[in-house]
Amino acid sequence: MVAGTEVRHPIVDPSGQPTGRRRRLVPVLLVVGWLVGVGWRMWLSRHVPLPIAHTDEDSYLHTARALAGGPGGFSSENGPLRRVGYPLLISPAFLGERDFTDSYRLVQLINAVLNATVLPLAYLLVRRLVPVRRAVALAAAAVAATLPATVFYANVAMIDAVLAPLVLAWLLAVHHWVRRPGPLAAAGVGALVGVFHLLHSRGLVIVGVHVGLVLLLFLRRRTTPAQVLAAVLPVLALALANEAVIRLLGDRVYLLGDPPGGGTVRAVASGAGLLRVGAAVATQLWYLVVITFGLAGIAWAGAVRLLLRPTPTPASASAPASAAVLSSATPATPVDTSAAGGGSAADEAATRWTVGVAVVTSVGVAAGASVILAGITSKPLDAIYGRYVQMLAPFWLLVGVAMLVTATPRVRWRRAAVAAGVLLAGATLIAARLAWVAGRGHELRYGGFGAPDLMALTGGWREFRPFTGAAVAVAGCLLLVAAVRSPRLRVPVLAALVVVNLGTMQVITDRLVRPMVAATAPTPRVADLGVRPGDRVWASLGVQWVLRFNLSHQVTWADVRWFVDNPPADADVVLVRWAPGAPDDWDGDRHGFVRLGGNPEQHWAAWRRR
Repeated sequence: MVAGTEVRHPIVDPSGQPTGRRRRLVPVLLVVGWLVGVGWRMWLSRHVPLPIAHTDEDSYLHTARALAGGPGGFSSENGPLRRVGYPLLISPAFLGERDFTDSYRLVQLINAVLNATVLPLAYLLVRRLVPVRRAVALAAAAVAATLPATVFYANVAMIDAVLAPLVLAWLLAVHHWVRRPGPLAAAGVGALVGVFHLLHSRGLVIVGVHVGLVLLLFLRRRTTPAQVLAAVLPVLALALANEAVIRLLGDRVYLLGDPPGGGTVRAVASGAGLLRVGAAVATQLWYLVVITFGLAGIAWAGAVRLLLRPTPTPASASAPASAAVLSSATPATPVDTSAAGGGSAADEAATRWTVGVAVVTSVGVAAGASVILAGITSKPLDAIYGRYVQMLAPFWLLVGVAMLVTATPRVRWRRAAVAAGVLLAGATLIAARLAWVAGRGHELRYGGFGAPDLMALTGGWREFRPFTGAAVAVAGCLLLVAAVRSPRLRVPVLAALVVVNLGTMQVITDRLVRPMVAATAPTPRVADLGVRPGDRVWASLGVQWVLRFNLSHQVTWADVRWFVDNPPADADVVLVRWAPGAPDDWDGDRHGFVRLGGNPEQHWAAWRRR
């Protein structure tokens, strides 16, 4: 075969089906799959009528309401890390006069529509990185789109709902820019990086990676000054837009969060502090390998080999396009190259740069999150907090699938051994960390939002089970490696993973989400007690904080402020503690109020001034 020549099958693809018919069918399947994905996500969220992820949800919702022209409220954000991108995105849900639950449903719909785009983006990305057969690419995309790490946060008003598709879009844009350099491609990458910065403080890591990428591409003469400018200007523009919107909001949203400072510095300014941060980083990366059934570990093993391998020259680039990701391909494996541009050196270079960017981003996000969380001294450290790296799970799963499908049997088993080693070593490190902390009379925090999918896969609803997680992932990894050896089993095996994902999400819904809703949804509604639009409503700090937030959300016409014991003079209605017989039961009679009703079991009541 001539170097760089595409192998095309103009009439029939490797499965024996007419390529034209299959090519036309793929967009239809992607659209239908996206619609089904939107419906499934909305079906999962039907049990969540009010926020359950406090106080992040409250912050986003208050800011979104203020941007839509309504009242503001508090935010747990701090000044330096404050971002308005997600509130801007969901602000249309608060236009007009509607009940809070209706607005919240619209937020969930926005989340579902965007989150479900993981399916087409994953398909495009896996076809670009490794031109596997369309059926395999569709199945792999379906696994990525149903991964609980992808789907979970679409149920609530959290920025994480849109980050997974944004990561895929960004890495797809990076691949396109390196493969076909140009100002438009550079501007597209820069715009997506700017969106990251506009959405969340994790965007600072993405911006740093982007700056490094632009500099390296320029120094390696892979881009021009015009492209550098095109890649940088959108980031600056969106950073300025974030500041402009913050100034526009003024004091309608008041911040309660403490900015990173001395606590963060002290957390990493010692050997012990660096060890704690290192353990937290390793835990997050281990978590990615577990929830992808070892596929992330397989992908990392191949990525290291790919990045360390000498860069081929155009004249020597005679490997098939699958070599863009793999160090060893199966000669007998049918490869559909009709969508990926063949096996040119440009393809392999683009893939190498894309994978390199993903590796640096993964470590950077895990490290940045661990440093920031270590600096929060007001609460215990987390045993695991996988939320920040979840957005990277679909990408590494796709790369892992691609490496399994196109590698030789020996290479498959070798990479599976690396993944198993990572899993077992990580589990040992985590177990030692937990034992060390427990031996000193402390306990690391372990909550529902730290790693809900890990909880479901290991049955660890109340305790972290690292060895169980490692065993589940190793078993899944070995089964995958054994099964993909047969081309006929690849799609069915990936379909089985989709079923596992669906089942895991159902378990999370039943065991975690629904109990959270039952515990945090106040009853009755304040409207049923006679609280009306126009009432000036205040809430006492004596009301349990989650109930206080969800009661306040029902007051859509004004910002509900807080008080300690004595109600402000301008309060028409107050939401206070109701604990009959307890010393902290609030007595409204002495303040000139009459009780409208409430829930003594949830310890809250509404009182109106006489």
